[in-house]
Amino acid sequence: MDPILFIVFLPLLAAVVGGLGNRHLGNVAVKSLTTGALFVACALSWPIFLGFLGGTAEAHVVPVLHWVQSGTLAFDWALRVDTLTAVMLVVITTVSALVHLYSWGYMEEDPDQPRFFAYLSLFTFAMLMLVTADNLVQMFFGWEGVGLASYLLIGFWFKKPSANAAAIKAFVVNRVGDLGFMLGIFGTFLVFGTVSIPAILEAAPSMAGTTIGFLGARFDTMTVLCILLFIGAMGKSAQLGLHTWLPDAMEGPTPVSALIHAATMVTAGVFMVCRLSPMFETSPTALGFVTFIGAATCFFAATVGTTQWDIKRVIAYSTCSQLGYMFFAAGVGAYGAAMFHLFTHAFFKALLFLGAGSVIHAMHHEQDMRFYGALRKEIPLTFWAMTAGTLAITGVGIAGTLGFAGFYSKDAILEAAFGSGKELGMFAFWAGITAALMTSFYSWRLVFLTFFGKPRWAGSEHIQHAVHDAHGADAHDHGHSDHGHEGNGHATEGTAGYHPHESPLSMLVPLGILALGAVFAGFLFHHEFISEGAGEFWKGSLVFSEHLIHAMHEVPTWVKWAPFTVMAIGLLTAWYAYLRNPGFPAKFVEQFGVLHKFVFNKWYFDELYNFLFVRPAFWIGRQFWKIGDIGIIDRFGPNGAAWVVARGSSYAQKVQSGYLYSYALVMLLGLVGAISWVMAG
Repeated sequence: MDPILFIVFLPLLAAVVGGLGNRHLGNVAVKSLTTGALFVACALSWPIFLGFLGGTAEAHVVPVLHWVQSGTLAFDWALRVDTLTAVMLVVITTVSALVHLYSWGYMEEDPDQPRFFAYLSLFTFAMLMLVTADNLVQMFFGWEGVGLASYLLIGFWFKKPSANAAAIKAFVVNRVGDLGFMLGIFGTFLVFGTVSIPAILEAAPSMAGTTIGFLGARFDTMTVLCILLFIGAMGKSAQLGLHTWLPDAMEGPTPVSALIHAATMVTAGVFMVCRLSPMFETSPTALGFVTFIGAATCFFAATVGTTQWDIKRVIAYSTCSQLGYMFFAAGVGAYGAAMFHLFTHAFFKALLFLGAGSVIHAMHHEQDMRFYGALRKEIPLTFWAMTAGTLAITGVGIAGTLGFAGFYSKDAILEAAFGSGKELGMFAFWAGITAALMTSFYSWRLVFLTFFGKPRWAGSEHIQHAVHDAHGADAHDHGHSDHGHEGNGHATEGTAGYHPHESPLSMLVPLGILALGAVFAGFLFHHEFISEGAGEFWKGSLVFSEHLIHAMHEVPTWVKWAPFTVMAIGLLTAWYAYLRNPGFPAKFVEQFGVLHKFVFNKWYFDELYNFLFVRPAFWIGRQFWKIGDIGIIDRFGPNGAAWVVARGSSYAQKVQSGYLYSYALVMLLGLVGAISWVMAG
């Protein structure tokens, strides 16, 4: 039996048994079952990946069952295994297995652990279904599956109104993107007459230059299809315009954040674009759209990340920004570089989120960085793990020598954007370089605020003084970012007099393994993913341009050194602002108050959408409720029928006198009336 069947269905089996068994099986049994299933899936995934890496494995399809036969629409449930799938398998199963293990310690005090672990496994199964899809309908099944699982996990603590609101927001925003994805699938079937991915990709070049009717006009066929499909990716991968759900997803437990941001839901859009890369290659307009949205998202999210105080929200906006890098890499044709960054990003982003969870655990569920400080001596293992993740995400490394994971993948994307020779490629390059500067700043800002300086958790007076001193008066103006979303109320109540402590071994082991990936993944695998001979590795699973790879290697020297330069500038700026001269941030905010407020409030996207969509939707809902439901349906429906019955019964009561002669008179009148009607007829 092909191992891919075990990889995909073991998490599903664990989710079903653990979810239905729940408290009857007990915490330990469910946790052991789900975690064990994921580690087995992970152990089976790595040999498949290494087989493609070594050139010994071949792409193949494993049939599961006959699924749909309706007219000309026919497809089976089948699992495709190729290089692109193999990369996603190791990313998903590795991170998910470690998140399961980490959750043993993090969720130890939660009374609903079986349900949580069942949801995690269900999430993993849905993502595995997505990446092994051999047709668009199966991909959509996995696509919606991760949407459902994210809704369940973000709102896991359903007694918190904010968690429920965040879950609904994620679900609704993704429905907007999924509408575009559905229309793209419908249009693709209309044009190609099939939903089979291999058949579509083979026929795609023949449709270049044709037109299709859409919204009452004629447009280029492939441009329409690709943009509609990409709108789905914008929702799932939180690109600018459909990004607003991602920061609020922090309402879920921290392990959920790591799984969503590093290995599952948000990477689905990048995978889909790379899987369908032969389609996108037929439309320069669609590729330009992908490039622009990716570059704009990369810049936007990085700006917001520089101002946030909640440790998880900083990392969340970092995810949004890094996804922008992946998309504009795909937009300029560097699909291999996009997937390489997805691969390395999974390690260091999972590491950063789980490291943040370890900090939150140590600080009694406090998430506001203004109430941290000097933690490197209290939780040294967490400190070194997060430092490794920070070195990776900021791209520390020296061209031509060695570097951390992000150094190889992010630098390759920037070189590809510059080497593409396209105008939008240059726009993406400069947006990416600027975002790299801000990434370095907010990443080291997080490290310095959390692990260095004076402790701001020893007592309320010291906290208030230190916060005002180190971070400026705006610290109090904006209040707490999340007010202790993980269960704590006010920061000073949760941390005053509380001594930080290192996390248990079940949380530290995943951090150590992910730290190894953050340090070595780029160095070990960059040759296979993005070298001039990497086409042999990808084996046609995505479009691989040897010409673009050559152009990347031929970019000017200053382009190669630009990422390192801006990384150093961001590091030095953060060091100066938060260690050397702690009063500087307050002066900056005072000088540029309007700009800071604009960025801190996330460019007012939430307020804009609330004005344009939410409030009108509620107004329309109220009109339907008060006028349509109460005023018309209830009035002329149940309420109207009840009124008729009540009035009729009042008249009937007058007839029912109880006297025999009254009934005889009525019967006589009825008889006379009937005889008269017959005689008249």
